Amino acid sequence: MRAEIISCGTELLLGQITDTNATYLAQNLSSLGIDLYFVSQVGDNLERIVETLRRAWERSELIIITGGLGPTEDDLTREAISTLLGERMQVDPTLEAELRAWFAARNVQMPERNVKQATLIPSARPLPNPLGTAPGWWVEKEGRIIVAMPGVPREMYRMWEAEVIPRLSPYTGGLIFTRILRVTGLGESTVEQRLEAFIHASNPTVATYAKSDAVDVRITAKAASREEAERLVRETEARIREVLGDYIFGVDKETLPSVVGTMLAQRGQTLAVMESFTGGLLSSLITDVPGSSRYFRGGLVVYSRAVALEMGLPTELVAEAGLVSEETARVMAQLARQRLGADYGIGITGVAGPEPFEQKPAGTLVLAIAGPAGLVTSSGSGWRGSREDQKYRSALAALNLLRLHLLGIKKAQ
Repeated sequence: MRAEIISCGTELLLGQITDTNATYLAQNLSSLGIDLYFVSQVGDNLERIVETLRRAWERSELIIITGGLGPTEDDLTREAISTLLGERMQVDPTLEAELRAWFAARNVQMPERNVKQATLIPSARPLPNPLGTAPGWWVEKEGRIIVAMPGVPREMYRMWEAEVIPRLSPYTGGLIFTRILRVTGLGESTVEQRLEAFIHASNPTVATYAKSDAVDVRITAKAASREEAERLVRETEARIREVLGDYIFGVDKETLPSVVGTMLAQRGQTLAVMESFTGGLLSSLITDVPGSSRYFRGGLVVYSRAVALEMGLPTELVAEAGLVSEETARVMAQLARQRLGADYGIGITGVAGPEPFEQKPAGTLVLAIAGPAGLVTSSGSGWRGSREDQKYRSALAALNLLRLHLLGIKKAQ
C-alpha cells in the first residue's frame, strides 16, 4: 500500500509551528509496513488543497491529511475532500447531537458555525474524537482511502492509535504489534551500533528514533494473529534487553519522571529536590506525572548565592568549593531531604551557559542523591546546546541517577 501525508495549515508554511504530526505519522506508517512516498504541506486555500489532494489521489492508495477540521472559514479539509470526490456535504444528525452535548457538558453555548464539524459526505465515516470537537473522516472510494484527522497533536495521536490503526489492519497483510523500548544514557548512533544485528531483520523490524527525552527502539512484528505478533516482539525484546540492559528505563509512553515516580510509589517512599541552575524544571517534570503528590514532597530553587546561604548551605563551603561542586551538591541533597522530610533528596547544580561560571565550562553538571543508604554523586561536563537544552537534559540526568540508585546500581552509566 502506497501512502501519502498532507499537512494542512498556513501556519506551517509561515514557519510558526513545526510539523510534528507528519514525523509521527511517517514513523508509524513504517512500523505498519506501509510505504510512504510523499509528504506535502499546503496552506488554507481550497483550490490548492484540492489540487494537492488530486495529485495524491492519482499516485497513492492511502492519503492521510491532518488539520483543517476546525469550525472556522479557513478550515477547509472537508470541503476539499467533497470537492475532489464530487460528493455533497450534509449535517449528520447523530454527530450534531454529540457535538451539542459536548458543549452542553461544559456549560458553553455552541457557536452555530461549529455545525460544520458534524458534516459528512456519503463516502465518509466519522472517526470519534473524545479530546475535541472535530471528528475525523474515514473515506473509502475507488480502491483508495482518505483519512482526515485534526491538526492538534494530542487529538491526532489518539485518533490515529485508537481509530485509524485498527481500520488499517486488513490492508497491512496481517496484524501488527509494536513495542517501544525507551533508552537513556546512550546516543542514537551508539544504540543503533549495539543493535546492528537486529536492525536488518525483516520480522520483527527494529528501528531507532532520537527523541528529546530518550532514544526509542521500536520493535514491530507482523503475523496472522495478535498473539503470534506479540510473541515475536517479546522474543526480540528479551534479546535487546540483554544487549542494552539498564540503559532501558521504560516502554511505550513511559517517561523518566513517570518511571521514577512509580518506583517511589511502589516502595512507599518520598522525594524532595534542591536545584540551582535548572531553575525549578526538575520539580516541574516530576509534577507533570498525575498522582505525583503521593511521593513528591516539594522542591527548593536556590538560584542565587544569597538564597543558597539562606537555605542552609555553609558559607565556608560555598567560599571554598563554590556553588558548582560535588561538595555543594551533596549538601543540597541532604538539605532537601531534611528540610522537606523526604526519604530521598536530590541536589542539582551546574553551569547552563553560555558563559563559564566559577571557572567551569557550560554544560558542567553535578548531581547528588541523599537517601537511607547514604550519598551518591555524579558529575560531568561537555554537553552542548542552548540553556534550555542544558536544563532539560540535566533534569533528566538527575532522575536517571535516582532510578539507577533505586535499582541498586552503584555507578551511573
